[in-house]
Amino acid sequence: MKTSIKRIAVTGGAGFLGSHLCDWLLSQGHEVLCIDNFFTGTKQNIAHLLANPLFELIRHDVTFPLYIEVDEIYNLACPASPIHYQFDPVQTTKTSVHGAINMLGLAKRIKAKIFQASTSEVYGDPRVHPQPETYWGHVNPTGVRACYDEGKRCAETLFFDYHRQHGLNIKIARIFNTYGPRMHPNDGRVVSNFIVQALANKPITVYGDGSQTRSFCYVDDLIDGFIRLMDSPDDFCGPVNLGNPNEFTILQLAEQIIARTGSTSQIEFLPLPADDPRQRRPDISLAVAKLGWEPDISLSDGLDPTINILRNYRRCKGKIPPVCHLTTCQSKNSVCLSLVCASAVPLP
Repeated sequence: MKTSIKRIAVTGGAGFLGSHLCDWLLSQGHEVLCIDNFFTGTKQNIAHLLANPLFELIRHDVTFPLYIEVDEIYNLACPASPIHYQFDPVQTTKTSVHGAINMLGLAKRIKAKIFQASTSEVYGDPRVHPQPETYWGHVNPTGVRACYDEGKRCAETLFFDYHRQHGLNIKIARIFNTYGPRMHPNDGRVVSNFIVQALANKPITVYGDGSQTRSFCYVDDLIDGFIRLMDSPDDFCGPVNLGNPNEFTILQLAEQIIARTGSTSQIEFLPLPADDPRQRRPDISLAVAKLGWEPDISLSDGLDPTINILRNYRRCKGKIPPVCHLTTCQSKNSVCLSLVCASAVPLP
């Protein structure tokens, strides 16, 4: 049965995850207000949506109040890669904390359901593995990553306090490492870093000895989790882990990317950054039980379209096809993979 048409705000809507979410919401016939200050989001991520009469773009920084009328809010606004969130750590904390306060105040005023994109970084360098939602984390509150880690932890606190004090309908997702088309080529995250280096046949920079682990979720799977969480019963607020439970060492990722790109790159080992987590893997039992969600797309299947997009970016010299994604069939028993790409558009 088709859901009712809603007016939905997506903060950070021109970013990697936000633009994919805007795509999905529009495909279901909803009206979408994309809100972004374009610090890390880019116009080419949403260029294909600008002519859609159901899509509206608002340039706005969520650290300032916003006055709109919507039915639902997805709060995704915040730089998510260390190279971006450490560039201006004070602003990063403000985006998480003031942004949450402003969006929660808006949701309270208009009685809207509100979603918070939290992060696996709330677990810090975990002492429990894999990480369940009941684990309180091991975070350095004064370290170089704290602006992001503690900012997101405070945002979760604010969301639950608004829920308890004001009866606000909230949903919180803790997002683990995600990759796919529209990742910024220079965002410093490990998947895009390795692909860009491999395509240029430059050394693959692995920090530490490469034995640290991560779990990589393809973006289409993650967006499916967002929608299922937002549509879940009102008495389920989360937080809920959304990520792929298959765990890889960073060295395994580097080797797989070298093989898939046909690169001549060699692996170069560099010192481990401060507070870099040694291991990261979600326990998704709650998502399976409450949302019927688990990822379909393997790392081997998801890497190819991601590599292809970044390869096209290099070839086009300043143009990037923004509407490329790996489509999957709805059945959880099989995965139908096909790369769908629009023509390249120039960067603004």
